[in-house]
Amino acid sequence: MVSFLQIVLLALGIAKIIIFAHFILSWLINFQVLNLRQPVVAQIWYGLQRVLEPIYEPIRRFLPQMGGVDLSPLVALFAIYAVEIIIRNNLPAFV
Repeated sequence: MVSFLQIVLLALGIAKIIIFAHFILSWLINFQVLNLRQPVVAQIWYGLQRVLEPIYEPIRRFLPQMGGVDLSPLVALFAIYAVEIIIRNNLPAFV
């Protein structure tokens, strides 16, 4: 059981890295540091979009419209951190 929870923590850590990468890339694209006409940037951007859209879409349904500001990555990160805290606090019970 402990190994399974450690694998879940690893997957959550990878999810956090992917969300942070998507967040930073979106800022770089919006401030025109990077351009979606560059093939590598476009591949990375659309790949991250395909991975993260199933996570963001249910969150967006519950969040109110914020006038172009998307808070779904922040809510997703908050949820990931909450799950990590719950697992880490209950991990000694399984040892």
